[in-house]
Amino acid sequence: MTQNLVTASPKQVNGAEPFYVATGDEISLFEAAYSDRTPVLLKGPTGTGKTRFLEYMAYRLSATGGENIPLSTVSCQEDLTASDLLGRFILESNGTRWVDGPLTNSVRNGGICYLDEVVEARKDVMVVVHSLTDHRRMLPIAKLDTVIEAHPSFLLAISYNPGYQTSIKDLKHSTRQRFIAIDFSYPPQEVEREILVKEGGASQEDAERLSSLAVRLRNLNQDYLVEGPSTRLLIYAARLIQRGIPRYRACMAAVADVVTDDYVTRQAISEVITTYFEDTDTRL
Repeated sequence: MTQNLVTASPKQVNGAEPFYVATGDEISLFEAAYSDRTPVLLKGPTGTGKTRFLEYMAYRLSATGGENIPLSTVSCQEDLTASDLLGRFILESNGTRWVDGPLTNSVRNGGICYLDEVVEARKDVMVVVHSLTDHRRMLPIAKLDTVIEAHPSFLLAISYNPGYQTSIKDLKHSTRQRFIAIDFSYPPQEVEREILVKEGGASQEDAERLSSLAVRLRNLNQDYLVEGPSTRLLIYAARLIQRGIPRYRACMAAVADVVTDDYVTRQAISEVITTYFEDTDTRL
């Protein structure tokens, strides 16, 4: 199961530097935390660059530190168990063999283990990481009757989206206080425009209009939208436009129809989209 949940860092895949534009002091904060191996909590809305930031930092630390810092990203969901992270025995023709999970592998061999949307996982998941987030930096594995001391380069990072959580699915304060937190939000318009040009292939004009549209929708009362459109959705819209999809249709498919299922809200967003693209091909 874990094999389907884990992705490798871009450096491991193709050696290319991940594109990332800083919006504050997040890079220096993370570098300082990594220097002391202080666990890091990334919090903020979906699609605001938390995963890309970690991909960039793994690349940056590898480039500046002289050693490869692999990044293992685990996409947490309700079926994820502690065993998925730690590992399990598998049956083979000549007996059983232990296979490390992504967390155990990172603890043994070093690198950053990133638990994305950690509160979506089962409750036993956070229990197993507690001993890695204090001075002990060790991982007990009951099935092996052993304790693994964390590799010198190991760092634990987690993320969650406070806007989507309930009292049932929330990060306990006792857990939060084991991390430093880096808050992510929507980027300033000038940064978002740069991202849309680079990542979405948007023209400067389309990037300007898409970012302005996003600001307008993000300012809507939460009675209409739980969350506004993320930068990721704007990138999707830009890519559709680059593929020849009319701008209005691209924005409806990538923004309006994603952020809401409510008919009235959708119609309101449709009118806003028309306002920003009324002199283009919105009605094609």
